Amino acid sequence: MTATVPGAGPVDIVCLGESMVTFVPTAPGRLTDVPSFVRGIGGAESNVACALAASGHSAKWVGRVGADGFGEHLVAAMAAYGVNTSAVQRDPQRPTGIYFRTAGDRAADAHEVLYYRTGSAASAMSRSTVRDEDVWAGRILHLSGITAALSADCLALMRDLTTRRPGRPLVSFDVNHRPGLWRDAAGPTVLLELARGADIVFVGEDEAEEAWGVRGADAIREALREPDVLVVKRGAQGAVAYARSGPGRGPGPRPDTVTHAPAPRVDVVAHVGAGDAFAAGFLSATLRGLPAHDRLRHGHLMAAATLTVDADLAVPPARAYADRLVALDARGWETLHLGPGWTAAVDEEVATP
Repeated sequence: MTATVPGAGPVDIVCLGESMVTFVPTAPGRLTDVPSFVRGIGGAESNVACALAASGHSAKWVGRVGADGFGEHLVAAMAAYGVNTSAVQRDPQRPTGIYFRTAGDRAADAHEVLYYRTGSAASAMSRSTVRDEDVWAGRILHLSGITAALSADCLALMRDLTTRRPGRPLVSFDVNHRPGLWRDAAGPTVLLELARGADIVFVGEDEAEEAWGVRGADAIREALREPDVLVVKRGAQGAVAYARSGPGRGPGPRPDTVTHAPAPRVDVVAHVGAGDAFAAGFLSATLRGLPAHDRLRHGHLMAAATLTVDADLAVPPARAYADRLVALDARGWETLHLGPGWTAAVDEEVATP
C-alpha cells in the first residue's frame, strides 16, 4: 500500500485541532431534566491522539485552551492517556470550549448537543501561533475539517498545513463535515480543497453525499483523486480503501488498489467518537506498516471499542489481542460479535457465531 510513513521522527503522530471539555448526563433524559453531569474530554483530533497513545504510539497534541480550570483539566486528562501536551498554549483572553450532550446514542431522535465554543481559545489558532517544530514533529500529521470552520485564521492555518511541500510528514485528513459550524455555504468546497492536499483522507459515504452530492465510494474516489489513500467509511457495511498501486503507464494518476473490509457485528451503545476511533485504528496500522486489509480491520476494531461505550473515548483492545482478531479468516471475522466490555474479554468470549 502506498502513502508509506516517513522515517523516524520525534513522535509517531501530531494531531492539531480543538479539544473541549464534555459533560454527559448521569441519567437518560432531556438536558432540561437531567440532574447532574460527568465531566470528560472530547474533540476529533484529540480523540485520535488519545486512542493512539493508549495503543502504544507516541502522540502529540497541538492546540489552545483557556487559562482556566477546564483547560487544565483537559490537558491533564490527555496527558494521562500518554499524549505529549508540551505544545499546548494557554490563552488568557479566551475560554476553553465546552459542550453538553444527552446520554445515549447521537442517532436517537431525542439526542441533544449544546456547544459553547464560539470565541474559544482554539478558534484563535493561526499560522503565527503554531510552531514548525511542533507541527512537523511527527511521522504523520492528523487534521480534520472541523478546525477549518472555527475561524478565518484557523482556515488559513489548515490551508497552509495541507499545501504540498517537500519534506512535510504524511498528512492525514478526516473530512468531518459539520454543517452547523460553517457560517456560509462554502464549507463543502473548502473541505474538498483541503482533502485534495492530504495524503490520507477519511470520509463517510453519507457525509460525502451531503457535502458534495456524490453518491457511492467509487464516485467519491473520482471526485477526490489527489490523495494517495482514500478511506470511505460505509457504517455497518464496512469500509473501502483506495490506494495508489505503483507507477502507472503514461500521464495521469497511478491506478488504484481497492480493498474492502466489512465491519464486525457490534452491539452499539453510542456512535459518538466512532469515526475518530476508526481513523486512529487505521493510522496505528499504517504506522506499523501493515497491509490495507489489516489497516481497515484495525480501524473497525478501534471503532467498535468506542461504539460499545457511552463516552467519546474508550479503552482500546490490547495490540496483541487486536492482531489476533485482525488475523481471523473471512468466516471468523464474519461471526465476530462485539458488545460492551469486549476489549477486556478473551478471544473465546468474542469470536463466536
